[in-house]
Amino acid sequence: MKIERYIIAKILDQLVRSDKAIIIYGPRQVGKTTLCQDLIGRAGMKTLYINADEGRFTDVLGSRDARALAGLVGGYELVVIDEAQRVPDIGINLKILIDAKLGIKIIATGSSSFELSNKINEPLTGRHWTYLLYPISQLELRARHNEFELNSLIEERLRWGSYPGLFSIRGANDRESYLRTLASDYLYKDIFTLQDVRNAAKIRDLLKLLAFQVGSQVSLSELASHLEMSKETVARYIDLLEKTFVLFRLSGFSRNLRKEISKTHKYYFFDLGIRNAVIDNFKPLSLRNDAGALWENFLIMERIKRNSYLGEPAASYFWRTYTGAEIDYVEERGGALTGYEFTWGKGAKKRMPPSWGAAYPNAHYETIDQENYFSFVT
Repeated sequence: MKIERYIIAKILDQLVRSDKAIIIYGPRQVGKTTLCQDLIGRAGMKTLYINADEGRFTDVLGSRDARALAGLVGGYELVVIDEAQRVPDIGINLKILIDAKLGIKIIATGSSSFELSNKINEPLTGRHWTYLLYPISQLELRARHNEFELNSLIEERLRWGSYPGLFSIRGANDRESYLRTLASDYLYKDIFTLQDVRNAAKIRDLLKLLAFQVGSQVSLSELASHLEMSKETVARYIDLLEKTFVLFRLSGFSRNLRKEISKTHKYYFFDLGIRNAVIDNFKPLSLRNDAGALWENFLIMERIKRNSYLGEPAASYFWRTYTGAEIDYVEERGGALTGYEFTWGKGAKKRMPPSWGAAYPNAHYETIDQENYFSFVT
């Protein structure tokens, strides 16, 4: 099933009115190549498509030779470089192409934010637009389904996740096989090429531990002890999992009040299908004890997708005090604070913690459940 990606209209607009390069990040298998193919079809430009994984053009693309680069792209209006992090010095070479004023448009994609951003941010300062492509969002599904239909599909999203390939697979066994392959064959590919990772099994064990702690504060010391690794190595591995779009973190919100916890983090998965594959549990929610954690991960991830796609950036946190008061999710936008408490169910509203109201009297507070989640994520 083909699903229109929300950012395609914005990128097409940038192609028409801007000479800056367009950089698209996102996990492997999230649809970057398909998005580029759609962009090529709609842009109507003569296009040179380069898959940097193949290495056919990387010698020229990494050459820093203005004449060689001009010869490579000559006669084309649009150049698309897929998996651009594979190209040596890609940022400097893109800068050379842009500054040469050859009249071409450039799109580059990457599945590793660390490797590609490190190569392009400084050379392309002021010369690029950046987009992050996520697994399919509720915002995108809204174009195909009404609110009632999306409500009926919540359990599918919490069990199977939202990778594009999943939407063309119907049977449970085939879905499990797809996600297990995705988790085993693609999940760690960029991690092992980014840095010297000597123990692949340890990363898998770490990820499984984090999968069981979704929605809970994570202690690096406890993880290190359990895995018989140093705390510094655990932190480095988690950092790699974040930079390759497997995990994302929420930090504790604090205005430096002594009673607020601010130095620990919670970790969530970019996609719940991957999370469930990591722990090998695809059971229906009625047979699970982690529905609340899945719901929390789903809502936070969908909110982040929404904010990103709609161009409404907000800083995201959780909030907790040493006395046990807590709020699942906090957004800060333009100096305004809103706290959100998530409940798996319907109509079970939670009262605002008195300590939150006392510390931040101008902040808003809302409970999100299955009855009102739709506006929160779209």
